[in-house]
Amino acid sequence: MDSRENTTNTGNARVVKQIVGGIRKLVRSVYLESSRISRQYGLTGAQSALLRTLLSEGSMSSVDLSRQLYVTPSNITGIIDRLEKKGLVHRDRQPKDRRVVLIRLTEKGLELSRQLPDPIEKKIIEQLADLQEDHVQLLAMAMNQILNLIELRGIDDTLLDLTHVGKTEEGVRPAKQS
Repeated sequence: MDSRENTTNTGNARVVKQIVGGIRKLVRSVYLESSRISRQYGLTGAQSALLRTLLSEGSMSSVDLSRQLYVTPSNITGIIDRLEKKGLVHRDRQPKDRRVVLIRLTEKGLELSRQLPDPIEKKIIEQLADLQEDHVQLLAMAMNQILNLIELRGIDDTLLDLTHVGKTEEGVRPAKQS
């Protein structure tokens, strides 16, 4: 190994540590926000995401909710069950086709949904929108490269199975199952 390669690796090592540290800070921020919402509102991250989705999109089927929130249908059923027990959502059977059930916010759920703070994703989107287009493109390329490195590319096209995750950790998304 020549001295130039060793210097480059040392320089890369520092930058790599910064990148990994940044990813850890981001994950920690999401976790802390989820914990704060849990303490303040008594909701898991997945429950608050479901309420926000119904607030913005209106009534939806559980299948559509599972796709929108990237969880399996069995997981969405559990999340809906717990929100229904809290009186925050209601299942409405459609009179023309009783097989179709739409999930809607109750008055209590609507009120609570309006009080929920914006998710960290919204904050990131707003801040990225203020950057120059070429800078956003570079960030997108870098993010895709990181996702490729850890084999999470295409995660938005898959449903995640959270059956092994504890009931108090519904919002935790494990790595893509192959």
